Amino acid sequence: MQLNQATDYAFRAVLYLANNTSQEIIPAQTIADAEEIPMRFLLKIMRSLIQNGIVKSYRGIEGGYALAKLPEEITLLDVVQAVEGPVHLNRCLIDPKYCSKNGADTCAIHEALENIEKNLVSGLRNRNFAELVGKTQNN
Repeated sequence: MQLNQATDYAFRAVLYLANNTSQEIIPAQTIADAEEIPMRFLLKIMRSLIQNGIVKSYRGIEGGYALAKLPEEITLLDVVQAVEGPVHLNRCLIDPKYCSKNGADTCAIHEALENIEKNLVSGLRNRNFAELVGKTQNN
């Protein structure tokens, strides 16, 4: 399993905004340049983050983006779900009817994956962007 590139870009964009302690509105081009995100991907990602209440958009000449919440209120899980949707390791965890063996309630693999998924979701939920502010190192 691997998070997609859009999620990586979203993490970087949200962290960039979280590091903006002056609460300024940041132009898209500034974020794109600083985080090496292609502009067309950034704009698409920002739409998802706006729709999910993570980022606010400001129009006009002085327009750009800012966080819609405090960094400590935004978790890694929030960003993953905004970009990729709900976290599920296997389709049978979405709905037991998807089990090709019709045995999700007795399947050892289902049970193991369900526990792993719960731990993954918990780990993502327990890390917020306030914890990550200031930890970015320039390459």
